[in-house]
Amino acid sequence: MEIALIVKFLAPYLPSLLNVGNKAVEGASQKVGEDVWNKAKAIWGKLHPRVEANADAKKAAEAATKNPGDEDYQAAFRAQLKDILNSDTALAQEIAKILQETKSADSSVSLNAQSYDESIQINTAGSVNNPNYDLSKNINSPK
Repeated sequence: MEIALIVKFLAPYLPSLLNVGNKAVEGASQKVGEDVWNKAKAIWGKLHPRVEANADAKKAAEAATKNPGDEDYQAAFRAQLKDILNSDTALAQEIAKILQETKSADSSVSLNAQSYDESIQINTAGSVNNPNYDLSKNINSPK
């Protein structure tokens, strides 16, 4: 499991997650979308007891919360999560399962994107591991 992915996913929500239950965070799901918020809460629900039980992890989480853009604090939190998840493989598997869950049973995705000027828009679906792009044609180019 990619610990950095978990930290990057949770980092923006940590201030709210650390205060779950307070009225100030009731609107968090409206800001980020209910699916994302619920996923963040589910992951944090699994991690929080272990973070609270470890003084260094708790301190790292609080520092990452206060400094969400600081890579050093994110790295310290990531190191603490790595220790926690390496020592509890069942927990790591539960979190991996939460990260892989999708809302749609058919794994469909809705996409609305626009390109401007000389930019190229590439939308990939299906197998993204071996995409095949033909950038030689730009049929929408005004030139």
